[in-house]
Amino acid sequence: MNSELALSETTPGFVALVGAGPGHPGLLTLRGRECLQDCDVVLYDGLSNVEMLIHAPQAVHQCVGKHGQSRIWKQDEIVAEMIRHAKDGKRVVRLKGGDPAVFARTSEEVNALKAERIPFEIVPGITAALAAGSYAGIPITHRGIASAVALVTGHEEPGKAKSDLDWPALARFPGTLVIYMGVTTAKQWTDALIGSGKDPKTPCAILRRCSLPDQQKIQCRLDEVAGHLTPASKFRPPVITIVGEVTGLAESMDWFSRRPLSGKNVLVTRPKDQADQLAKPLEELGANVIVQPAIEISGPDDWAVVDAAIDQIETFDSLVFTSRNGVKSFLDRLLEVGRDMRCLGGLKIAVVGDATANVLATYHLRADWIPETFDADALLTTLQNAEPSLKSTLVVRTQRGRDVVSDGLRDSGTQVREVVAYENRDVPEMDPATRAKLDEQPLDWITLTSPATARNVHRWLGDSIGETKVAVISPLTAQTVRELGWRVHAVAESATMQSLTQAILDAETT
Repeated sequence: MNSELALSETTPGFVALVGAGPGHPGLLTLRGRECLQDCDVVLYDGLSNVEMLIHAPQAVHQCVGKHGQSRIWKQDEIVAEMIRHAKDGKRVVRLKGGDPAVFARTSEEVNALKAERIPFEIVPGITAALAAGSYAGIPITHRGIASAVALVTGHEEPGKAKSDLDWPALARFPGTLVIYMGVTTAKQWTDALIGSGKDPKTPCAILRRCSLPDQQKIQCRLDEVAGHLTPASKFRPPVITIVGEVTGLAESMDWFSRRPLSGKNVLVTRPKDQADQLAKPLEELGANVIVQPAIEISGPDDWAVVDAAIDQIETFDSLVFTSRNGVKSFLDRLLEVGRDMRCLGGLKIAVVGDATANVLATYHLRADWIPETFDADALLTTLQNAEPSLKSTLVVRTQRGRDVVSDGLRDSGTQVREVVAYENRDVPEMDPATRAKLDEQPLDWITLTSPATARNVHRWLGDSIGETKVAVISPLTAQTVRELGWRVHAVAESATMQSLTQAILDAETT
């Protein structure tokens, strides 16, 4: 939003009408992301993926309605809110599902902005009809089948005395028809097409939640469409219907539904800021991932013990990190109290695995010892075999967990000092939105990345998991799961998210 108008002292705020695309957060345009990063307020509709709001952490987020979850704002209310913020000098993003120029009432918003002399920008997005070619294997044009395409609303403005749609002309249209917003009116528009001469056997594809992991597709004839869009079918918006011979290509061009975990619902229970490390690989394989953290990571209530250890850091010959969280929390605190990495120059550093070493590397530090097997027992063995022998070691850890490393080093004659640099606390209750999702779509997999996580998720779900499979990060977590009475279906070979993902994939494909 860097136009001269936006920067002028004589103008009010600025509004960007941004297309959010068909659903997948990665399909937002670069310009759309820039607008989000630079705004003060985001007014987003129910068809905009809320994951995109991560690009606007500095902004106020206002939902203007989501079907089945909140009140749907009237168009004049949205316009009034947009103008109010702009007149207050705010930079506003009006985030709209799909493309602002396709059945999005953008002209009404533009006219209102112009009337108030508020500068604006329109940022295009990928509309569902175009995304269908990539995500459902249905090219809406094809040189041998359809050389034209018509985008048609299935829901005209209520109260119109006469339809603006020429159904006889659309029935004769020599190409593909894409019907938007036609769920509740399916009987009317399919009857209108058939009554105007369209062959009732014309192949169609009904596409729901295009580009999202739970995308659904029904292929049928034109005279069968309405039967698939009844309230009982639960095939609810957002939906488009593609009418034409091109829908027959879906089988040969489909890649989306053929991914190895396509259609599988997977619960990821890692802390919020770490969930993506597991969720993203699973989504790439086709899984519909539901993120529900089971534990929260935070610093200790009192930093006095950690600060004292940092103040005496030169008295140790080695520093041991048993987790990536420990690295970040301890080193961030070290910097916060006025020290820097030079104070670690005389210490050897040990980490529990590659993932922890990677976090260490972000502070421009390299681990001296990494065990071949990424667990506490292997780390202890590595340290006991270290040359020269450890004399005084600082172990950075959480407030709960096994004392394998510290106790084992003490038994070997090493002076050990432990500090709790972070705490992991149980999330008391599952988010109601997550619970609602689980009621609608039973889980195929639960992922558990620590004994503490396993115990808390078991407290939430108990015996209700039924046939849901359980994947765990380590043999120790597997042991906890079995003690709780659940069966373990997949165990990661090493304590990494990549290995846990592979364990699930192996279980599904063997």
